[in-house]
Amino acid sequence: MVATSQPLAAQVGLHVLRSGGNAVDAAVATAAALTVLEPTSNGIGGDLFAVVWADGALHGLNASGCAPALLGPEALEDGVMPSHGWLPVTVPGAPRGWADLHGRFGRLPFTEVLAPAIHYARHGYPLSPVLAENWQRGIRAHRTRTDAVFDEWTRTFAPQGFTAQPGELWRSEAHARTLERIAETNAEAFYDGDLARAIDAHAQATGGLLRASDLGAHQSDWVTPIRVRYRDHDVWEIPPNGQGIAALIALGILEGMDLPDGREDPAGLHLQIEAMKLAFIDAHRYVADPRHVHVPVEALLSEPYLAARRTLIGPEALTPEAGDPNGHGTVYLAAADGDGTMVSLIQSNYMGSGSGVVVPGTGIGLHNRGHNFSLDPAHPNVLAPGKRPYHTIIPGFLTRADGVPVGPFGVMGGFMQPQGHLQVILNTLRYGLNPQQALDTPRWQWTGGKRVEVEHALGAGVARALQARGHDLHVELNPGAFGRGQIIWRDPETGVLAGGTETRADGLVAAY
Repeated sequence: MVATSQPLAAQVGLHVLRSGGNAVDAAVATAAALTVLEPTSNGIGGDLFAVVWADGALHGLNASGCAPALLGPEALEDGVMPSHGWLPVTVPGAPRGWADLHGRFGRLPFTEVLAPAIHYARHGYPLSPVLAENWQRGIRAHRTRTDAVFDEWTRTFAPQGFTAQPGELWRSEAHARTLERIAETNAEAFYDGDLARAIDAHAQATGGLLRASDLGAHQSDWVTPIRVRYRDHDVWEIPPNGQGIAALIALGILEGMDLPDGREDPAGLHLQIEAMKLAFIDAHRYVADPRHVHVPVEALLSEPYLAARRTLIGPEALTPEAGDPNGHGTVYLAAADGDGTMVSLIQSNYMGSGSGVVVPGTGIGLHNRGHNFSLDPAHPNVLAPGKRPYHTIIPGFLTRADGVPVGPFGVMGGFMQPQGHLQVILNTLRYGLNPQQALDTPRWQWTGGKRVEVEHALGAGVARALQARGHDLHVELNPGAFGRGQIIWRDPETGVLAGGTETRADGLVAAY
């Protein structure tokens, strides 16, 4: 089974499974295809995180990149990190992440795994409805950027005559050639070859700070996932520099509280929102690159600390101090095979199409993860050369308390992601919903202060009840603001897979 936000990408994963590949082959094939099939949310020049259940254990991969050696606070004009252009560009980790996942667990040749992505890039495909809407939004936003460094984005993603209508065909020979080089060289061309040199040359010609030496120094890290227990299950996330710990803190706080039986009971939603606020305060205060600073993961997830945080939740809405959770530009996929291997994978260019910088002739759109660095010298996430920024993308995994795997899950959408993780896990473990129900139910999103956005389907009565508790309620009509997720659960007795994918996207669960 493969579940993701784009139907053709899910079919790519299924094709690889039916060709003799395992879940990791399928996940890598789907991830590579998504850089072509959903370039509004991710690309070859983005980052990747993954959790893999294989050989009776969980394995975590952090394939996020660092700030270039030339990017320090002194490089910023007026001490401000822009959202677009070269300055927020960090080293892309996705291509090496594909190669590292495949190298450790894959079964088919790497060239065969990337072949479907190359096919769609070269021959094209018709845009699906939600993709087309997001593409049009990206084109409108890009028109406001007038610097010449953004011209290649237009040539690649909005060529003459292309209007991004549903059903309209898009292709990119440049993407196809780049993916071929990545496939032929096991991603080495991207980090120590012709693609690295092309990125370096474009950066030097247009004022960028990313160099071939930064790409050559990049490595993925195999990491041990972190967990918290909730209702006889363990919920797992990638450790910092990712923000998955925010979901775990919120779940840990709620584990000691009595949630009402009704899923949309305002009293229960109030407790969830308050727990999430406290979790975000801690995430924004402590999450950083653990290779540079100490991140107190064990302390933040310890029961005494969670119990102390619990006492801060009362009947009225809190006003915590934290960053403003917003922005998105991410794809998620879940894959599982008949042998029990399962993959939770997420990759992103951030803020839609990322930095807006595209390397000419390659189709490589570079991400803008550096925007998440702090510029406060005393903050653990302060910008520094060779340092990974606070990262929003987080793949999740669920096991029973006895160690039996249940399966992968994830929700895309910037700072919505841990909030989506919290809500789908509560829907599953507290309210007994199946994967599709757990994803379809109306969501809320805390965005800072006392402001909470809710989907209109939550209903006016519930919204008014939350407002009476002091929440600044706003109804958001764009469903994309609440993330787009996928789930695959595996029955440990029968091996039967149950999957769900977002109605907020063009998604598909493909299975055989």
